[in-house]
Amino acid sequence: MSRYFTEEHELFRKSFKDFLQKEVVPHIEKWENEGTIERFIWEKFGEMGYFGLYQPEKFGGMDLDLFYTTIFLEELQKINSGGFAAAMWAHAYLAMTHLKAEASDDLKEKYLSPAIEGSKIGCLCISEPFGGSDVAGMKTTAIKDGDHYILNGSKTFITNGVYADFYVVAAKTDPEKGNKGMSIFLVDKEFGGISANKLNKLGWRASDTAELAFDNVKVPAAYLMGEEGKGFNYIMQHFALERLIMGVNAHARAEYALEYALGYMKEREAFGKSLDKFQALRHSVAEMASEIEMVKEFNYSIVQRLNDGEYVVKEASMSKLLATKIADEVIYKCLQLLGGYGYMEDYPMARMFRDSRLGPIGGGTSEILKEIIAKMVIDKKEYKPAAK
Repeated sequence: MSRYFTEEHELFRKSFKDFLQKEVVPHIEKWENEGTIERFIWEKFGEMGYFGLYQPEKFGGMDLDLFYTTIFLEELQKINSGGFAAAMWAHAYLAMTHLKAEASDDLKEKYLSPAIEGSKIGCLCISEPFGGSDVAGMKTTAIKDGDHYILNGSKTFITNGVYADFYVVAAKTDPEKGNKGMSIFLVDKEFGGISANKLNKLGWRASDTAELAFDNVKVPAAYLMGEEGKGFNYIMQHFALERLIMGVNAHARAEYALEYALGYMKEREAFGKSLDKFQALRHSVAEMASEIEMVKEFNYSIVQRLNDGEYVVKEASMSKLLATKIADEVIYKCLQLLGGYGYMEDYPMARMFRDSRLGPIGGGTSEILKEIIAKMVIDKKEYKPAAK
């Protein structure tokens, strides 16, 4: 893929792959079984600079192009723990993206630099128990009271919600104004009045996903990020990156699943020949490989456009919609190719099958994305980036 990746990119891919095999893979089964990722690995990621790929040099980052991020995401999908991958990218590209874009320099010194180092873990808090993908309908409020805001409400499905040292929280500062009354805050876990309940999930077992409650949390006014009332615009602006991340994750795990299935088919024999010699199975593989290649090329083109500063909310939404659908279908078929072994926990496909299913749900359900895309395609609705 020389159109997108330089020799430096590929050297990074090799070094990151080696790092994952040495430092992460030996612990994956333990983390999957216990449902907890030990904090030392965050610090190792920080030491290697992996949390600073897309962050400014001023605060300890490397300010690299988005294809380094793409490699980071792809290789994380190939160690067969969607939960571990999610914990890493949710920290680096959900919470930290808002810090990078909207936080004051003072907040960046206190939180972004330690987040890049891996000494502080962050999470993004948008979805609510009764809101889900309906961002504009959120109920959480942050009402100004002197030099503080008083935060009340709850958030759910929050990746890293229990691990987190800080939360990037969306709340209504003026509930009467709907989405124009929404703002973004940085909330430290030490503020008091915060409780976290760990959720029991079908997949992503290694990651911690929480329901959070905020009970009269006093948030200093200086912890408002960006301008009051601009929160909805900030969220929408960053959704393009979040959806593209989910799309890249999807093509990478589908590719990994197919590679594994092909290796199995070469070794497994039935009726005197290996499975990869049966025409029906070969044609199924041909279809899957074609779908993966098409969506991967599409995703890379969007990464390029986003890297060039284009506002690609439509294309990123399309990426997430189709890539996650294709990944689910590919992994379902690959599990079938393994027969009974595909259903065994000793083989990777069962976990991949569970982990992949979150793709069409997290970060905006496929149903919501279809409506967003329909508004842009049919109604000619234009989504614009937040004004600088």
